[in-house]
Amino acid sequence: MHLQNDLLLRAAKGESIERTPVWLMRQAGRILPEYRKVRESVSGFIELAQTPELAAEVTIQPVDLLGVDAAIIFSDILVIPEAMGLPYEMVEKRGPLFPNTVRSEADLKKLHVSDGSELQYVTDAIRITKNELNGRVPLIGFAGAPWTIFSYMVEGHGSKTFSAAREMLYTQPAFSHQLLQMITDSTINYLKAQIEAGAQLVQIFDSWAGILGPKQYAEFSLPYIAQICDAITSVPKTVFAKGAFFAREEMGRLNCETIGLDWNMGISESRKLIGSEKTLQGNLDPAALYGTEEQVREATIEMMEQFRGTRHVANLGHGVYPDINPEMVKVFIQTVKDFK
Repeated sequence: MHLQNDLLLRAAKGESIERTPVWLMRQAGRILPEYRKVRESVSGFIELAQTPELAAEVTIQPVDLLGVDAAIIFSDILVIPEAMGLPYEMVEKRGPLFPNTVRSEADLKKLHVSDGSELQYVTDAIRITKNELNGRVPLIGFAGAPWTIFSYMVEGHGSKTFSAAREMLYTQPAFSHQLLQMITDSTINYLKAQIEAGAQLVQIFDSWAGILGPKQYAEFSLPYIAQICDAITSVPKTVFAKGAFFAREEMGRLNCETIGLDWNMGISESRKLIGSEKTLQGNLDPAALYGTEEQVREATIEMMEQFRGTRHVANLGHGVYPDINPEMVKVFIQTVKDFK
Protein backbone atom coordinates (compact mmCIF):
# COMPACT_ATOMS: atom_id res chain seq x y z
CA MET A 1 0.00 0.00 0.00
CA HIS A 2 1.40 3.38 -1.02
CA LEU A 3 1.87 5.80 1.90
CA GLN A 4 0.57 9.29 1.19
CA ASN A 5 2.51 10.68 4.18
CA ASP A 6 5.74 8.82 4.97
CA LEU A 7 7.47 11.74 6.75
CA LEU A 8 7.93 9.79 9.99
CA LEU A 9 9.60 6.84 8.28
CA ARG A 10 11.89 9.06 6.22
CA ALA A 11 12.80 11.17 9.26
CA ALA A 12 13.60 8.03 11.27
CA LYS A 13 15.91 6.78 8.52
CA GLY A 14 17.62 10.17 8.16
CA GLU A 15 16.31 10.73 4.63
CA SER A 16 15.40 14.17 3.29
CA ILE A 17 12.02 15.56 4.44
CA GLU A 18 9.95 18.59 3.45
CA ARG A 19 9.11 19.31 7.11
CA THR A 20 9.47 17.73 10.54
CA PRO A 21 6.88 15.01 11.28
CA VAL A 22 4.89 15.26 14.52
CA TRP A 23 2.91 12.83 16.68
CA LEU A 24 2.26 12.49 20.42
CA MET A 25 2.73 9.72 22.91
CA ARG A 26 -0.69 8.82 24.39
CA GLN A 27 -2.42 10.67 21.56
CA ALA A 28 -4.96 7.83 21.20
CA GLY A 29 -7.42 8.74 23.94
CA ARG A 30 -7.27 10.66 27.18
CA ILE A 31 -7.63 14.21 25.85
CA LEU A 32 -10.32 13.53 23.24
CA PRO A 33 -14.06 13.62 24.08
CA GLU A 34 -14.56 11.26 21.12
CA TYR A 35 -12.29 8.72 22.86
CA ARG A 36 -14.14 9.06 26.16
CA LYS A 37 -17.42 8.35 24.37
CA VAL A 38 -16.04 5.06 22.97
CA ARG A 39 -14.50 4.20 26.37
CA GLU A 40 -17.85 4.70 28.11
CA SER A 41 -19.46 2.16 25.76
CA VAL A 42 -17.45 -0.68 27.35
CA SER A 43 -16.59 -1.86 30.88
CA GLY A 44 -13.21 -0.13 30.91
CA PHE A 45 -9.74 0.22 29.43
CA ILE A 46 -8.95 -3.50 29.12
CA GLU A 47 -12.16 -4.35 27.25
CA LEU A 48 -11.52 -1.42 24.91
CA ALA A 49 -7.95 -2.57 24.21
CA GLN A 50 -9.14 -6.16 23.66
CA THR A 51 -11.91 -5.21 21.18
CA PRO A 52 -10.04 -4.81 17.87
CA GLU A 53 -12.70 -2.70 16.08
CA LEU A 54 -12.88 -0.21 18.96
CA ALA A 55 -9.10 -0.15 19.47
CA ALA A 56 -8.77 0.66 15.76
CA GLU A 57 -11.37 3.42 16.03
CA VAL A 58 -9.57 5.23 18.87
CA THR A 59 -6.19 4.70 17.16
CA ILE A 60 -7.43 6.60 14.10
CA GLN A 61 -9.20 9.42 16.01
CA PRO A 62 -6.07 11.59 16.50
CA VAL A 63 -5.21 11.32 12.80
CA ASP A 64 -8.66 12.70 11.92
CA LEU A 65 -9.08 15.14 14.82
CA LEU A 66 -5.55 16.40 15.56
CA GLY A 67 -3.77 16.01 12.22
CA VAL A 68 -0.78 14.00 13.48
CA ASP A 69 1.66 12.41 11.03
CA ALA A 70 1.32 8.88 12.46
CA ALA A 71 -1.11 6.63 14.29
CA ILE A 72 0.04 4.52 17.27
CA ILE A 73 -1.96 1.40 17.99
CA PHE A 74 -4.20 1.69 21.06
CA SER A 75 -2.96 -0.91 23.54
CA ASP A 76 -0.96 -1.19 26.76
CA ILE A 77 2.59 -2.23 27.61
CA LEU A 78 1.24 -4.69 30.22
CA VAL A 79 -0.30 -7.06 27.69
CA ILE A 80 3.05 -8.91 27.71
CA PRO A 81 2.87 -10.16 31.34
CA GLU A 82 -0.72 -11.24 30.65
CA ALA A 83 0.39 -13.17 27.55
CA MET A 84 3.11 -14.82 29.68
CA GLY A 85 0.54 -15.98 32.24
CA LEU A 86 0.36 -13.06 34.69
CA PRO A 87 -2.97 -11.23 34.21
CA TYR A 88 -3.56 -7.67 35.39
CA GLU A 89 -6.50 -5.40 36.16
CA MET A 90 -6.83 -1.68 35.43
CA VAL A 91 -8.17 0.03 38.55
CA GLU A 92 -9.88 3.38 37.89
CA LYS A 93 -7.78 6.33 39.18
CA ARG A 94 -5.13 3.91 40.52
CA GLY A 95 -3.72 2.27 37.44
CA PRO A 96 -2.57 -1.31 36.80
CA LEU A 97 -2.79 -3.99 39.49
CA PHE A 98 -1.42 -7.54 39.33
CA PRO A 99 -3.30 -9.85 41.74
CA ASN A 100 -0.23 -12.15 41.64
CA THR A 101 3.44 -11.17 41.40
CA VAL A 102 6.70 -12.90 40.44
CA ARG A 103 9.00 -13.21 43.45
CA SER A 104 10.18 -16.84 43.48
CA GLU A 105 11.20 -19.79 41.30
CA ALA A 106 7.70 -21.24 41.87
CA ASP A 107 6.17 -18.02 40.46
CA LEU A 108 8.54 -18.15 37.50
CA LYS A 109 7.54 -21.74 36.68
CA LYS A 110 3.93 -20.59 36.17
CA LEU A 111 5.04 -18.29 33.32
CA HIS A 112 5.94 -19.06 29.73
CA VAL A 113 7.58 -17.22 26.84
CA SER A 114 4.75 -15.89 24.70
CA ASP A 115 4.92 -16.62 20.98
CA GLY A 116 2.63 -13.62 20.39
CA SER A 117 -0.47 -15.71 19.60
CA GLU A 118 -2.09 -14.75 22.93
CA LEU A 119 -2.13 -11.15 21.71
CA GLN A 120 -4.09 -11.69 18.52
CA TYR A 121 -6.52 -8.94 19.56
CA VAL A 122 -3.65 -6.45 19.15
CA THR A 123 -2.58 -7.79 15.76
CA ASP A 124 -6.24 -7.86 14.65
CA ALA A 125 -6.56 -4.21 15.71
CA ILE A 126 -3.41 -3.38 13.70
CA ARG A 127 -4.82 -5.07 10.58
CA ILE A 128 -8.16 -3.23 10.88
CA THR A 129 -6.41 0.11 11.56
CA LYS A 130 -4.01 -0.33 8.64
CA ASN A 131 -6.89 -1.09 6.32
CA GLU A 132 -8.95 1.89 7.50
CA LEU A 133 -6.00 4.32 7.41
CA ASN A 134 -5.66 3.37 3.74
CA GLY A 135 -2.10 4.68 3.50
CA ARG A 136 -2.80 8.14 4.96
CA VAL A 137 -0.07 7.93 7.64
CA PRO A 138 2.23 5.22 9.05
CA LEU A 139 1.08 2.99 11.91
CA ILE A 140 3.35 2.65 14.96
CA GLY A 141 3.47 -0.53 17.03
CA PHE A 142 5.01 -0.64 20.49
CA ALA A 143 6.00 -2.62 23.56
CA GLY A 144 7.37 -1.91 27.00
CA ALA A 145 11.09 -2.39 27.64
CA PRO A 146 11.89 -5.54 29.65
CA TRP A 147 13.00 -3.67 32.80
CA THR A 148 9.76 -1.65 32.91
CA ILE A 149 7.65 -4.82 32.44
CA PHE A 150 9.76 -6.64 35.06
CA SER A 151 9.18 -3.82 37.55
CA TYR A 152 5.37 -4.23 37.34
CA MET A 153 5.52 -8.04 37.42
CA VAL A 154 7.59 -8.01 40.61
CA GLU A 155 6.03 -4.98 42.33
CA GLY A 156 2.43 -5.78 41.36
CA HIS A 157 1.39 -2.16 40.80
CA GLY A 158 2.73 1.28 39.99
CA SER A 159 5.14 2.76 42.53
CA LYS A 160 7.25 5.86 43.13
CA THR A 161 10.26 3.72 44.07
CA PHE A 162 9.69 0.21 42.68
CA SER A 163 11.73 -0.87 45.70
CA ALA A 164 10.64 -4.55 45.55
CA ALA A 165 11.72 -4.77 41.90
CA ARG A 166 15.02 -2.99 42.59
CA GLU A 167 15.66 -5.17 45.65
CA MET A 168 15.33 -8.20 43.37
CA LEU A 169 18.17 -6.94 41.15
CA TYR A 170 20.51 -6.78 44.18
CA THR A 171 19.41 -9.90 46.08
CA GLN A 172 18.51 -12.26 43.21
CA PRO A 173 20.44 -11.13 40.11
CA ALA A 174 20.39 -14.55 38.40
CA PHE A 175 16.63 -14.85 38.92
CA SER A 176 16.19 -11.29 37.63
CA HIS A 177 18.14 -12.05 34.47
CA GLN A 178 16.06 -15.19 33.91
CA LEU A 179 12.77 -13.27 34.11
CA LEU A 180 14.14 -10.38 32.01
CA GLN A 181 15.18 -12.84 29.30
CA MET A 182 11.71 -14.41 29.23
CA ILE A 183 10.16 -10.95 28.89
CA THR A 184 12.65 -10.05 26.14
CA ASP A 185 11.94 -13.20 24.12
CA SER A 186 8.17 -12.63 24.48
CA THR A 187 8.55 -8.99 23.42
CA ILE A 188 10.55 -9.88 20.30
CA ASN A 189 7.85 -12.37 19.27
CA TYR A 190 5.14 -9.80 19.97
CA LEU A 191 6.79 -6.98 17.99
CA LYS A 192 7.44 -9.30 15.05
CA ALA A 193 3.72 -10.22 15.09
CA GLN A 194 2.82 -6.51 15.13
CA ILE A 195 5.08 -5.87 12.13
CA GLU A 196 3.65 -8.85 10.25
CA ALA A 197 0.16 -7.42 10.91
CA GLY A 198 1.18 -4.05 9.44
CA ALA A 199 3.10 -1.90 11.97
CA GLN A 200 5.57 0.25 10.01
CA LEU A 201 7.71 1.49 12.92
CA VAL A 202 7.96 0.18 16.50
CA GLN A 203 8.73 2.03 19.72
CA ILE A 204 10.14 0.52 22.92
CA PHE A 205 8.98 2.36 26.04
CA ASP A 206 11.28 2.14 29.08
CA SER A 207 8.96 4.18 31.28
CA TRP A 208 10.83 3.41 34.53
CA ALA A 209 14.40 3.64 33.18
CA GLY A 210 15.19 6.64 35.37
CA ILE A 211 14.49 4.78 38.61
CA LEU A 212 17.69 2.73 38.16
CA GLY A 213 21.24 3.94 38.68
CA PRO A 214 23.71 3.85 35.76
CA LYS A 215 25.35 0.54 36.81
CA GLN A 216 22.01 -1.24 37.31
CA TYR A 217 20.67 0.16 34.04
CA ALA A 218 23.75 -1.02 32.15
CA GLU A 219 23.28 -4.56 33.49
CA PHE A 220 19.51 -5.04 33.77
CA SER A 221 17.97 -2.88 31.05
CA LEU A 222 20.17 -1.83 28.13
CA PRO A 223 21.37 -5.33 27.11
CA TYR A 224 17.75 -6.50 26.80
CA ILE A 225 16.70 -3.44 24.79
CA ALA A 226 19.74 -4.10 22.58
CA GLN A 227 18.56 -7.70 21.99
CA ILE A 228 15.15 -6.42 20.84
CA CYS A 229 16.72 -3.81 18.56
CA ASP A 230 19.03 -6.44 17.03
CA ALA A 231 16.14 -8.89 16.48
CA ILE A 232 13.85 -6.41 14.71
CA THR A 233 15.32 -5.69 11.28
CA SER A 234 12.41 -4.97 8.93
CA VAL A 235 11.12 -1.61 10.24
CA PRO A 236 12.65 1.45 11.97
CA LYS A 237 12.87 1.30 15.78
CA THR A 238 12.56 4.05 18.39
CA VAL A 239 13.80 3.68 21.97
CA PHE A 240 12.30 6.00 24.60
CA ALA A 241 13.88 5.59 28.03
CA LYS A 242 12.36 8.14 30.39
CA GLY A 243 14.85 9.51 32.89
CA ALA A 244 17.87 7.61 31.53
CA PHE A 245 19.88 10.80 30.91
CA PHE A 246 23.00 8.96 32.18
CA ALA A 247 22.76 6.36 29.38
CA ARG A 248 22.44 8.60 26.35
CA GLU A 249 25.90 7.80 25.01
CA GLU A 250 25.21 4.06 25.29
CA MET A 251 21.80 4.52 23.66
CA GLY A 252 23.58 6.13 20.72
CA ARG A 253 25.17 2.72 20.10
CA LEU A 254 21.88 0.79 20.01
CA ASN A 255 20.82 -0.75 16.70
CA CYS A 256 17.84 1.60 16.31
CA GLU A 257 17.06 4.64 14.18
CA THR A 258 15.50 7.00 16.74
CA ILE A 259 16.11 7.88 20.40
CA GLY A 260 13.28 9.58 22.27
CA LEU A 261 14.23 12.36 24.68
CA ASP A 262 12.20 13.31 27.74
CA TRP A 263 11.80 17.01 28.54
CA ASN A 264 14.62 16.95 31.13
CA MET A 265 17.22 15.99 28.52
CA GLY A 266 18.99 18.99 27.01
CA ILE A 267 18.76 18.89 23.22
CA SER A 268 22.27 20.02 22.21
CA GLU A 269 23.89 17.94 24.98
CA SER A 270 21.84 14.89 23.89
CA ARG A 271 22.91 15.38 20.28
CA LYS A 272 26.59 15.44 21.34
CA LEU A 273 26.21 12.32 23.51
CA ILE A 274 24.04 10.30 21.13
CA GLY A 275 25.77 11.40 17.92
CA SER A 276 24.54 12.55 14.52
CA GLU A 277 23.69 9.07 13.18
CA LYS A 278 20.44 8.85 15.16
CA THR A 279 17.17 10.73 14.77
CA LEU A 280 16.07 12.37 18.02
CA GLN A 281 12.41 12.43 19.03
CA GLY A 282 10.77 14.90 21.40
CA ASN A 283 10.84 16.67 23.63
CA LEU A 284 8.51 19.50 24.65
CA ASP A 285 7.45 19.43 28.31
CA PRO A 286 3.81 18.20 28.18
CA ALA A 287 2.95 20.85 30.82
CA ALA A 288 3.83 23.56 28.27
CA LEU A 289 0.49 22.71 26.62
CA TYR A 290 -1.35 24.16 29.64
CA GLY A 291 -0.31 27.61 28.40
CA THR A 292 -2.15 30.08 26.18
CA GLU A 293 -2.13 29.68 22.41
CA GLU A 294 0.72 32.18 22.16
CA GLN A 295 2.73 30.47 24.94
CA VAL A 296 2.31 27.03 23.34
CA ARG A 297 3.43 28.43 19.99
CA GLU A 298 6.49 30.13 21.54
CA ALA A 299 7.53 27.01 23.48
CA THR A 300 7.16 24.85 20.37
CA ILE A 301 9.19 27.23 18.19
CA GLU A 302 11.91 27.41 20.87
CA MET A 303 12.13 23.60 20.84
CA MET A 304 12.13 23.42 17.03
CA GLU A 305 14.93 26.00 16.80
CA GLN A 306 17.13 23.80 19.02
CA PHE A 307 16.57 20.80 16.72
CA ARG A 308 16.99 22.85 13.53
CA GLY A 309 19.16 21.21 10.87
CA THR A 310 19.32 17.83 12.62
CA ARG A 311 17.43 14.55 12.32
CA HIS A 312 14.23 15.10 14.31
CA VAL A 313 10.71 13.79 14.96
CA ALA A 314 8.64 16.31 16.95
CA ASN A 315 6.84 14.97 20.01
CA LEU A 316 6.38 15.70 23.69
CA GLY A 317 8.92 14.60 26.28
CA HIS A 318 6.32 12.16 27.66
CA GLY A 319 2.67 11.28 27.06
CA VAL A 320 0.09 14.06 26.73
CA TYR A 321 -1.70 14.65 30.06
CA PRO A 322 -5.43 13.78 30.15
CA ASP A 323 -6.63 17.24 31.25
CA ILE A 324 -4.84 19.17 28.49
CA ASN A 325 -7.10 21.11 26.14
CA PRO A 326 -7.12 19.37 22.71
CA GLU A 327 -7.11 22.84 21.09
CA MET A 328 -3.64 23.48 22.57
CA VAL A 329 -2.47 20.12 21.24
CA LYS A 330 -3.62 21.27 17.79
CA VAL A 331 -1.64 24.53 18.23
CA PHE A 332 1.49 22.47 19.03
CA ILE A 333 0.98 20.24 15.98
CA GLN A 334 0.23 23.11 13.59
CA THR A 335 3.24 25.12 14.87
CA VAL A 336 5.52 22.17 14.09
CA LYS A 337 3.98 21.83 10.63
CA ASP A 338 4.39 25.57 9.93
CA PHE A 339 8.00 25.72 11.17
CA LYS A 340 10.42 26.62 8.39
